[in-house]
Amino acid sequence: MQHEERLRLWIERGNVTISQLFFQHYKELGIKDVEAMLMMQMLSIQADGAKFPTPSDLESRMHLDVNQVSEVLQRLMQRGLLKIHQGEDENGVLFEQFSLQPLWDRLIDLLVSAKSAEEEQVVKDDEGEIFTIFEQEFGRLLSPMECETITMWLDDDGHTVQIIKAALKEAVLAQKMSLRYIDRILFEWKKKNVKTLADVEKQTKTFRTAIVRPMQKEDRTVKKVPFYNWLEERE
Repeated sequence: MQHEERLRLWIERGNVTISQLFFQHYKELGIKDVEAMLMMQMLSIQADGAKFPTPSDLESRMHLDVNQVSEVLQRLMQRGLLKIHQGEDENGVLFEQFSLQPLWDRLIDLLVSAKSAEEEQVVKDDEGEIFTIFEQEFGRLLSPMECETITMWLDDDGHTVQIIKAALKEAVLAQKMSLRYIDRILFEWKKKNVKTLADVEKQTKTFRTAIVRPMQKEDRTVKKVPFYNWLEERE
């Protein structure tokens, strides 16, 4: 057979597209290799136009007999990975076909859950790190009561790790290293709906501008506005 003829036959047979996500994650869904192969064969047969392949159709393409094929199909349906879809064509004729939509839904759920778990782990890591940062800035280990206070900022008050770090930075710059001072900062920020680092920057910017005052006619000095004392915040 000539090369061109072989190529023509290859193209005419078409291709069955299967998501890389299936190959990467079917093991995590508890799908065995033989079950995965049967699913791929089913997609191939459906691509040829047979929407409801019989066990015999699948047997002809696999190293399984009809009974084994039937057992695999039954397992997949019992586990909610395969279903029989009933429909009606344009002529009003009822038909049945196998649908792997439950498999794709399960795969998407797996990926979403994995992403959520990853994001949750990042949050936990950040929350664990915040205690270390406080101990580094304070130059000592935190007491159990101090640890409980920080935990309350996270769990009860709903402050993010980034906002707590920003409040700690304010305390460091103001040289007022106490949880009471930081707690007051967080209290005022929450009252003023400060939720992002951009909000923090906007809130503190006015307290860090340089004011030039003429001290003497021939001698002008620059006087810095002191850092805002959050403990003296008034209504």
